[in-house]
Amino acid sequence: MIVLASALCSGLASAQSGLAEFSARVAPQYIFPGATRYGKPEGDPPILPVYAADDLLGYAYLNTDFSGAVGYSGKPINMLVGIDTEGVIRGLKLVEHKEPIVLVGVPEQRVVAAVNKLIGVRIAPIAAGKQRAPQPDIVSGATVTILVMADSVVRSAVRLVRDGRLSPGEVSTGKGAPAAAKVIDLEQSEVRDWASLLADGSVRRLRLTVGEINEAFARSGNAAAAANPQPGDANDTLIDLYVALLSVPTIGKSLLGAAGYDQLVRRLKPGQQAVLVAGDGIYSFKGSGYVRGGIFDRIELLQDASGTRFRDRNHERLGDLAAAGAPDLREIGIFTVPEDFAFEPTEPWELQLLVQRATGPREKAFLTFDVGYTLPERYLKRAERAAPVAEDVQAHNAKREPAADALASHEEPLWKQMWRRNAVSVAITSIALAVLTAIFFFQNQLVRRPPAYTWVRRGFLVFTLVWLGWYANAQLSVVNVLTFSNSLITGFNWEFFLTSPLIFILWSSVAAALLFWGRGPFCGWLCPFGALQELTNSAAKALRVPQIRVPWDLHERLWPIKYIVFLFLFGMSLYSIAFAEQLSEVEPFKTAIVLKFIREWPFVLYAAALLGVGLFIERFFCRYLCPLGAALAIPGRLRMFEWLRRWPECGKPCQRCANECPVQSIHPEGHINVNECIYCMHCQELYWDDQRCPHMIQIRLKRAKREALSSPSMRGAPPMPQSSRLGSLLQSTLQNLSTPTLRQLADTLRRRFP
Repeated sequence: MIVLASALCSGLASAQSGLAEFSARVAPQYIFPGATRYGKPEGDPPILPVYAADDLLGYAYLNTDFSGAVGYSGKPINMLVGIDTEGVIRGLKLVEHKEPIVLVGVPEQRVVAAVNKLIGVRIAPIAAGKQRAPQPDIVSGATVTILVMADSVVRSAVRLVRDGRLSPGEVSTGKGAPAAAKVIDLEQSEVRDWASLLADGSVRRLRLTVGEINEAFARSGNAAAAANPQPGDANDTLIDLYVALLSVPTIGKSLLGAAGYDQLVRRLKPGQQAVLVAGDGIYSFKGSGYVRGGIFDRIELLQDASGTRFRDRNHERLGDLAAAGAPDLREIGIFTVPEDFAFEPTEPWELQLLVQRATGPREKAFLTFDVGYTLPERYLKRAERAAPVAEDVQAHNAKREPAADALASHEEPLWKQMWRRNAVSVAITSIALAVLTAIFFFQNQLVRRPPAYTWVRRGFLVFTLVWLGWYANAQLSVVNVLTFSNSLITGFNWEFFLTSPLIFILWSSVAAALLFWGRGPFCGWLCPFGALQELTNSAAKALRVPQIRVPWDLHERLWPIKYIVFLFLFGMSLYSIAFAEQLSEVEPFKTAIVLKFIREWPFVLYAAALLGVGLFIERFFCRYLCPLGAALAIPGRLRMFEWLRRWPECGKPCQRCANECPVQSIHPEGHINVNECIYCMHCQELYWDDQRCPHMIQIRLKRAKREALSSPSMRGAPPMPQSSRLGSLLQSTLQNLSTPTLRQLADTLRRRFP
């Protein structure tokens, strides 16, 4: 019975890990040269023995069973790792990922080749702290992805070696039990000034000048990096970096203030630490990776040859430092150490800074610099057991505040953290949506002022493209629709969608707008790629690029294409959501908006071709190919209100609005097809224009006639002959009518009076 239970547990662990599924796809010789078969999974987390006939070569395991590996996508990067019985990595295989830059940008082969530098690395010295893990080759555009993958491989192998699961008793962990363990002395809580903290090493500093970094790249042997020196005076500060361990009461209270330190302690889990990283100068230690994908790719916490990188959920921005005499620094951040990283604050550790330099349009060179940190002896005391500092701090503060443990044990959900950290972006987006709602509700007042309407619309499109699209990357996609539909089938979770605040806000507003105006508010006002198409077409018109009007019969047969594309993607998502996401590249949104055309040339060529056609046929992609527009048009038929006005003469005989509609959503008979309408309101501008709309022209002429007949001069003067008055009105009408309208009226008169 015990053997059966053990087998069931082993099988359950293997199933949960996904090792069996992934190993079935990868031949054993791919990981171990000469291997012929896998054995049965062992232990929890499971590892697979790898054999050549009956000879044990080593083991295969899934990196994510032992170490986190979350990149830009927010989902695990799964790799099969082969390691022999001596702790040497023998092979790697990337088996599953959702990284957007690898799916549709940098070739997967380049990413795998960069991480393959770890093959042949002996893990035992790294696990013992005698040697540092080698730095993988960096591929520009996939820096974070490669660093995360390499970190995960090394950390998982280190854990496997330290656990003794390869050759028990043969590999030392390098961490014998200390005779007298060191712990933080929590009785010390004095408040010190900046100079004293810096003097005794409580705060460590790294200053790099422009001259020093130029010399370092010159010595690196990279000719391209040496040929592109950092501009500026050699003595200018590139970066002035400061590091401190905030979990220590004296250091934390001195730098954060008593109230700030207490808040930090409440947020820390038992055993968790917090580090201060602050910097000044022209180089940012934060970089831009945390904006795009939530990862701080320029700093890494290292201890005993293992490392971890911080994500945005581990970060809190700080405005200034409370210590007396502290300098004004451009960037100050509080970073909590991830829970899955074994960090001992009483032992030495380093913060590694990655300094990058552009060597070409997409190429970069990298150097690393370390800030070593050892906690000063004044904060330590000897004890029989080593208790984690954060746990002791929690207990110490619980004496003063009984609710501290309860607060500390409660972890704020990730989605709440994301909303708090994106508060400014959420506020800007909410204000923009409020402005757009006001535009729609007061559209009649706006369109009666054509110059104001034109500038308001173009200004909003520029905001949508530049801020919402290129800066915030808040481009909705058909992938969101497919993911939402799939979640309704497999299990809906609000928190998954709430972790992207701007996307959630936009989808909520679009859903509400469907009931009022259909798909137009998004397609015509909130889609960054749609804004890019319209703005480039407006520039083309200003440059007198000829515009092509698609014949109505052909146009009517082309617009169903986007519905076919959407239904095909939706059907494929029911089979494989990952495959459907790849097919969704029919949308050029990632290329043009999210990645800003920094991609492989086929994707850039495709997006550029669509924009090129759009110079001649306005919003070509929106009209005929956009699956997201089709997805929104279907529920948009449920709209409850009709806000777009029409005159009885619209379509019979007047065709002016139909001829001038930028997306040809007005049928020849005069009615507006709301499924195709982008709600640009150009037809409403014409609707109220008494200089261009025939119906409004008649109203204006009648009004002028009444005013002329009722004026004092007309009442006192002899009556003007009727023919003279009619002639004067006719002349005024002819002067205001455009040539196409004259032709339409002439044709109408000929038909009525042959």
